[in-house]
Amino acid sequence: MELAFGPPLSFRPVKTDTRETDGFQPSRHHSFKLHDQGGARSVACCATQRAQVPQLSLENEKHNLLRAIQDTQRGLVTNAHQRSNIEEAMVNLECYCSGASIDLMKLDGTWRLQYTSARDVLILLESAATFPFFQVGQIFQKFDCLDQSNGGVVYNVVKWSIPTLLEEENGVTLLVSAKFSVLSARNIYLQFEEVTLEHINISGELQALIAPALLPRSFLSLQILQFIRAFKARIPLGNQDRPSVGGLYYLSYLDNDMLLGRAIGGGGAFVFTRAQPLE
Repeated sequence: MELAFGPPLSFRPVKTDTRETDGFQPSRHHSFKLHDQGGARSVACCATQRAQVPQLSLENEKHNLLRAIQDTQRGLVTNAHQRSNIEEAMVNLECYCSGASIDLMKLDGTWRLQYTSARDVLILLESAATFPFFQVGQIFQKFDCLDQSNGGVVYNVVKWSIPTLLEEENGVTLLVSAKFSVLSARNIYLQFEEVTLEHINISGELQALIAPALLPRSFLSLQILQFIRAFKARIPLGNQDRPSVGGLYYLSYLDNDMLLGRAIGGGGAFVFTRAQPLE
């Protein structure tokens, strides 16, 4: 990335005293002063541009990371060289947030998964690549913590489908919810609560089979369609006697449009970008 710098400072020599002062012999080549009119503007311009350099460098590091992960199919297809480049790009970007505390206002919202090395997510992607009857669409992480000071709720959202039976890549929504609490500057603890299956969108072929468009729709067929659309299944992951499993999550980088996370204990790394709110 090329950096545009302002015009050079304008100088003019001034008359100097050639007498020695404390052993220093001034010379006409060392004594200058800034132009009164244009100099101040040049100094201000250069100061502004120097302040912009870190931001330009930051955007360049973000671009490098996105370029490193763009052909990996969200982490499914990588080799050792790619993984090394991705890790290096993540570390370079994480340096910009070193020591800064989590900003829950920035964290709040919906984030789309762009890359992961987490095995539990890669298993889903591998299954979709292996079995033709299973598709995995977009994967999101949604944080609800706008008005909170030390935690909130996070939802892991997976859109998946079964071809010909459900809408492509958006047939069913699998949602895993967890409460989270802030433990330190950048560490949060996740306490998983329940798994929800909802928002079933059947394909046009299946809908035509249940209620053909050319025939009068019976009360039963309409009830079946309504039941499918409103169906929601919830599976709790714990109770008072047996608390659900939890985990540490390190938010290594966060700004307005990118989030990097690492599951503590070898759980893998994640790269997210800001997405539109989920319905």
